[in-house]
Amino acid sequence: MLRACVFLLATTAAFAQERPPLVESAASDRKEVALTATQVGFGLVREVRRVDLPAGAVRLRLADVSSSVNPRSVLAGVQGKDPAVDVRGVEFAYDLLSPERLLERYVGKEVVLVDRGEDLTERRTQATLLSVSNGSPIFRTADGILLGRGGPLLLPDLPEGLAARPSLLLDLESRARGARDLEVAYLTDGLSWSADYVLMLGAGAGPADLSGWVTVENRSGASFQGATLKLVAGQLQRTPTPMPMLQGRVAKEMDMAAAAAPQFQQEGLGDLHLYTLDRPVDLPDAQSTQLALLSGSGIPVTRTYLLEGQQYWYRQAMGGPIEQDRPVQVELSFENTAKAGLGKPLPRGTIRVYQRDRSGAPQIAGEAAIDHTPVDETVKVRIGEAFDVVADRVQTDYKALSPRQSESAYEISIRNRKSEAITVIVREPVGGQWEVLSSSVPAKKVSSTVLEFSVPLPAGQEVKLRYRVRTTY
Repeated sequence: MLRACVFLLATTAAFAQERPPLVESAASDRKEVALTATQVGFGLVREVRRVDLPAGAVRLRLADVSSSVNPRSVLAGVQGKDPAVDVRGVEFAYDLLSPERLLERYVGKEVVLVDRGEDLTERRTQATLLSVSNGSPIFRTADGILLGRGGPLLLPDLPEGLAARPSLLLDLESRARGARDLEVAYLTDGLSWSADYVLMLGAGAGPADLSGWVTVENRSGASFQGATLKLVAGQLQRTPTPMPMLQGRVAKEMDMAAAAAPQFQQEGLGDLHLYTLDRPVDLPDAQSTQLALLSGSGIPVTRTYLLEGQQYWYRQAMGGPIEQDRPVQVELSFENTAKAGLGKPLPRGTIRVYQRDRSGAPQIAGEAAIDHTPVDETVKVRIGEAFDVVADRVQTDYKALSPRQSESAYEISIRNRKSEAITVIVREPVGGQWEVLSSSVPAKKVSSTVLEFSVPLPAGQEVKLRYRVRTTY
């Protein structure tokens, strides 16, 4: 079988062909590494490596780069714009060395079969590799076709294009021998981040505390130690680029509690925001790392109860009851201002809301996604439905005044089974031209398409909202 084969590489006269000398550079040559991650699945890697170059044409192999690098995005040069070195070309070696790939390169070529007897004597046989289909090599020898060989094979050379590790190959022209600081930047898939927030509600209607965390995912195929980390927040446009198919990786979760205090500084970057960690960080491959982003305390939070209708209810006779025992929605909101304890741009992410029970232990109260929220804007979070507040809705009347005009009358019964008084916002989307003819609670025209009522509900009581609307389409 293929996995049982042993490969022996032998030097041949092919190595004698004249070619530029090859200089190897590994991750240990890095003087600097900086990473910029986005929220859309890719990032920027910038490295500075100290390399010793001979004079003349030279081929430099930069190993330990991302296996998901976009070769069309590579920028390379010598720091300080050293005129003694020119970059002539860049290649990405993503075809990694493996027994399978090595055999595939030798299909149709001569190899040597090596057999060892019990007395350790060695016999070599010339053969042609015909196929490696289904993991089993097929050879042609002077004696016939050989299938399923399990002994060593002797291959004359390592084929061009195979690399032991993902590498960038740079063709350089060095006009002087010496050490140089080579700077390389490239885009890579698998380098991303997301934001998570924890909103701890205060007792009763007291102020809340907010903490924000970022989870940086490194699935790029390379590990980075002591990297400067920057995070780009905002809606970043990206053009799809054909990339080689690469093996997937599994992320290893890190403990959020191990992260340090907030250490990100933010700045504007055109129409985006950039967050920079103020200390180096290690980002191993195939792992996720959580870091503190921001925190705020003493944040006033408003709790709103919402009951929302449907626009089509105003265009036709609904035939009586529309909804029964419908729970109302619960929405929390707070201002992203310095006065409210924040005043920092909040990247898009997931916010989880906690409330302490009578014993003081935190309990989950809901979670929701929030969008990018600038400073001085309002954050609104729908956390679920109220258990103790339900409503019935019935259409009590409908009149078609003309093919394009009608009147609808409704009664909404809202029951508050809580031990404290609340206010329910009834929000009705009404299309076309409309006017409220009558209502038992003052009506508010929020916009050309939204009608709103603020309905006070005493503790343990039921209140009926009645109103009539004329609509024209």
